Amino acid sequence: VESPIVRKTRSAYLPVLRWSMSHKKTVLAGGTALLAASLCLVPFLGTEFVPIMDEGSFDMDTSIAPGASLTTSAGIAKKIEERLKAFPELMTVVSRTGWTGRSIEARGVEKTGFLGVLKPKRDWVSASTREELFDKMRDAVKIIPGVVVGFSQPIQCRIDELVAGARSQLAIRLYGDDLEILSRKGAEIMRALSGIKGVADLTIERQEGQSYVNVDIKRDSISRYGLNVSDIHDVMEIALGGKPAGSVYEGDRSFDVTIRLPDNERNSISALNRLIITTPADGPRLPLSALADVRRQDGPVQVGRESGRRRILIESNVQGRDLGGFVAEAQKRIRKEIFLPPGYYLTWGGQFENQERAMRKLALIVPAAILLIFVLLAVTLDSPKQAVLVLLNLPLSLVGGILGLFLTGTYLSVPAAVGFIALFGVAVLNGVVLVTYINQLRSRGTDMDTAIRTGCERRMRPVLMTAVITVCSLVPMLFASGPGSEVQRPLAIVVIGGLITSTMLTLILLPALYAGMSSAEQPEKQPIGRTGESLL
Repeated sequence: VESPIVRKTRSAYLPVLRWSMSHKKTVLAGGTALLAASLCLVPFLGTEFVPIMDEGSFDMDTSIAPGASLTTSAGIAKKIEERLKAFPELMTVVSRTGWTGRSIEARGVEKTGFLGVLKPKRDWVSASTREELFDKMRDAVKIIPGVVVGFSQPIQCRIDELVAGARSQLAIRLYGDDLEILSRKGAEIMRALSGIKGVADLTIERQEGQSYVNVDIKRDSISRYGLNVSDIHDVMEIALGGKPAGSVYEGDRSFDVTIRLPDNERNSISALNRLIITTPADGPRLPLSALADVRRQDGPVQVGRESGRRRILIESNVQGRDLGGFVAEAQKRIRKEIFLPPGYYLTWGGQFENQERAMRKLALIVPAAILLIFVLLAVTLDSPKQAVLVLLNLPLSLVGGILGLFLTGTYLSVPAAVGFIALFGVAVLNGVVLVTYINQLRSRGTDMDTAIRTGCERRMRPVLMTAVITVCSLVPMLFASGPGSEVQRPLAIVVIGGLITSTMLTLILLPALYAGMSSAEQPEKQPIGRTGESLL
């Protein structure tokens, strides 16, 4: 006994089926137009690697001027903690300054990491979203002079750092030989990126800022007095770094006695200029200023190297827009506004690099899978034409998936791509169910139109049941709000939206396509059996 729902659905479907069979060209044109319109929406979807998961905590990095002391860093870290604790959404926060004991977190003492745990969103007062809360925290911390801030989340941060070597979503590496040119071009890239919508936590790797004592030896003067360059170097080594002059024994232990200038004189250029240099052969004793120019100058605090080249790193997070669109705009602006000398080049890393790598692999895997499905269908249906007919369900299923992403404002990501692959499997299954039964009816001698109408009428329920059960099983993923739901939601949106349009177009468009592609084929007649009646 049929349920009222199935009976009403069939009564509404049959007039539509009869109309589509009598207006094949109109139905085919409408399906083609719908597919073309959905494909036109693809450039407006936006792309990203994986949706950002709300972990219920944050990982914030701060940095101050290179060369700062541990005492200075600890004092600033305490001030930052006080400002963060003023937010009622924060449950607890801890800070880590400098080296933390793990290689991926090896940093100088000018850098401090803050790990904070947030209360459940129902208890939030000053913000309603994670992005809004992070913006307010940034503003609160940036009031402290000289502090550069970068926000992330613990798991997200570790994945970014392990995969791309950076603690942000986007890492731009500028390679070259001259540190001065690298710093200048890096600053130009910073200015270009700062004007792009969606940029957040834009920072550049600080390579300048270390103070050096530069000793420029006057070679004409030292040769006049019979001195060598090494003689000046030895004096500077003793004065600044110290040099063992003897040993002191305490029991069975010995300690070197090191001679060097006091701290106040080592930090004084005038004191270094007054150092006395003894010339050989009872020559005069001269101050260092007579033999060399001693001056203090700024230099690199570190020299970053990667792939055998010097490089400088520019990092940024993306907020309020898709990562793919941001990178495309950034690349266009940098090509237009920034000239790189010969031998200098850029690479784009971070999540964008992962996204490109994943899409390249999918571009190979998906066509190979579709080809394999075609071979299996051709063998099963014993007809390449009907195998193509079933595969036409794949572009029809794209319509709903693309519309679902567009209407919900969801970006095209790896989970969404996996959703399309799963959707293809269900769409092919529905096509096989319908085409196989129509073939069976025709093999019994039923004419084309009658076989199509009867097959669609009798296989409407299995096709709808497959779609409805799949949709109902994905509804919890669509409305879930716990940790990790952000990754599941694109897959559910694609499959649910695709099944809605694929099922409708399979029951309406596929019969018209079948009539056009299979009219010349007459399956071999088989005796009527009861097995066909139970075939799904």
